[in-house]
Amino acid sequence: MRDGRHPLDNPVRESLQGHHRHLMRRHGAAITYQSEVSTFTCVEDAESSDDSRWDDLASLLGPGGLADMFSSTAQPPAEWEPVFTLPGLQFVHEGDAPMAADAPAGTELVVLSAVDVPDMLGLFATTRPGPFFPRTHEMGTYLGLRRGGELVAMAGQRLRPPGWTEISAVCTAPDARGHGYAAYLINDLVGRIAARGERSFLHAVEGNRSALELYRRLGFETRASVVFRGFRVPTEA
Repeated sequence: MRDGRHPLDNPVRESLQGHHRHLMRRHGAAITYQSEVSTFTCVEDAESSDDSRWDDLASLLGPGGLADMFSSTAQPPAEWEPVFTLPGLQFVHEGDAPMAADAPAGTELVVLSAVDVPDMLGLFATTRPGPFFPRTHEMGTYLGLRRGGELVAMAGQRLRPPGWTEISAVCTAPDARGHGYAAYLINDLVGRIAARGERSFLHAVEGNRSALELYRRLGFETRASVVFRGFRVPTEA
């Protein structure tokens, strides 16, 4: 904890100021990820009534830019147009890490890299597990299952606040579901994260029942309710 705050209370800020500092862009009190890595952004905690931090964020993102605040509760000025508001849940993994296991029958486990980006983006376009961009895989280890050479499932490590790693981009091609591919990849990632002395966490949209059931079955428990919010930077001063 820092100043009495848990690292998971604002995982975007904690990641950008720590493990992901090399992926950060900053302007004054505003920080965000580099282009094509992630749209997640945040502003420093307000120490007074001065709202210049939002001017900093507007300068960083540019007119009309998307301020993806993730789960931050910071409230922008009234002229910033709301783009989305989604209630969600934050989960943490409890208990022992699962033992390593062979890949499901008929598949090959692969560590995904830049050469796999076209396949990753193609799978994302089909499944829409959450935001994913050409350089998102640079945030951590992304694993995939290939069946007959085709990428049919993937999951990866995204936000990384101190002592924790987020599991994200969990998805399976529609014609490959029902074989336990997602569960296998999540368990593999939990084991890898535990091996370096960290704990796993993840997020899910509140209404995604199938995902919530899977995460709970794999040993994840709800830590907090969150709200994912995005705003549009004003196009005129």
